[in-house]
Amino acid sequence: MSLPTRVTLCDVGPRDGLQNEKQLVSAAHKLELIDRLQAAGVRRLEATSFVSPKWVPQMGDAADVMSGLQKRHGVAVAVLVPNEKGMDAALPFAPDEIVVFTAASEAFTQKNINCSIAESIERFGPVITKAKAAGIKVRAALSCCLGCPYEGEISAAQVGAVAARLAAIGVDHLSVSDTIGVGTPRKVQAALEAALRHFPMHELSGHYHDTYGQALANVYASLELGVSTFDASVGGLGGCPYAKGATGNVATEELVYLMQGLGIDTGIDLDALVNTAAFISGVLGRPPASRAARALLAKRA
Repeated sequence: MSLPTRVTLCDVGPRDGLQNEKQLVSAAHKLELIDRLQAAGVRRLEATSFVSPKWVPQMGDAADVMSGLQKRHGVAVAVLVPNEKGMDAALPFAPDEIVVFTAASEAFTQKNINCSIAESIERFGPVITKAKAAGIKVRAALSCCLGCPYEGEISAAQVGAVAARLAAIGVDHLSVSDTIGVGTPRKVQAALEAALRHFPMHELSGHYHDTYGQALANVYASLELGVSTFDASVGGLGGCPYAKGATGNVATEELVYLMQGLGIDTGIDLDALVNTAAFISGVLGRPPASRAARALLAKRA
C-alpha cells in the first residue's frame, strides 16, 4: 500500500472553528491567529464567512478581517459565501477561493439554511458565475456525508448524487464532511469513492469531526485511497450548532503529528502550530481541546 508522500492541510479554525464558538473573538485576535498559522507553514486556510451577522454574529467582522489580512507568498485564502449577496461582499477582497455549502441530507439542509438541497444548489449558480469571471476557485463543503442528526445514517449513494450535481454546475473542489463525527473508516471510504466518480482525487478533501474519536482513523482510511487534502482546525476549535454533542474538527496539530509519524510531508512546523493553538485557546479562556497540543505543552513545562 502506498500512501501519499505529501498532504495539504487547510486550517478552517479562523472561520469554521470560531463561528461555532459561543464567545465573540475580536478581528485583531483573528488576524493574529491567521498570521501565526501562516508563519507555522499553513498554506491554505479559511479566513472568514460573508454571512448575515444576524445569523452568525461571530463572523460580523468579515470585511475587517479581509481588509487587515496580510497574506504570505504561496498561501491560498478562502472565504465562505452562502449566496450572491455574500459573494458581492467578498469580491472586493479578491479571495483565492470561495466556499459554498450544502448537505447530503435533506433534513439538515432545511434546518441549516431553510431550503432543499436542490434549492441550495440553484442558489450557487450566480455565485459560481461571478467566481469564475473573477478567476476565483470554487470549493463546495458537503455536510453530513456520513450521518445526520435528523435523518440518521447517510448512504454513499446520497453523497454521490449531490456530488454529481455540484460537479455539473462548475464546482472545482469537493470537501466530503463528517459534520457530526459519526463516520468510521469503511463508511468514509465508501463516501469518498462515491464522490470520486465526479471529482478527481486532487480536487477532493476530507473534513472530519472527532465526536466519537474516529477522525484520525478516518483520515488514515482516506490516505489509503489516495486522498491528500484535509481540513483541520487549530486547537480543535468549533463544533456544529445543529448537532448536539458534535465536537470540533480534528485538530490541525494532531494531523501534523500523525503525518510526521507516517513520514508524510505537510510543510507545517508542529511547535509553532502548538504555540498557535495555545494562543487562540488563551483568547477563549481555556486550554486547547486537542490532545496533541495538551501533551506537547505539558512536555515543555
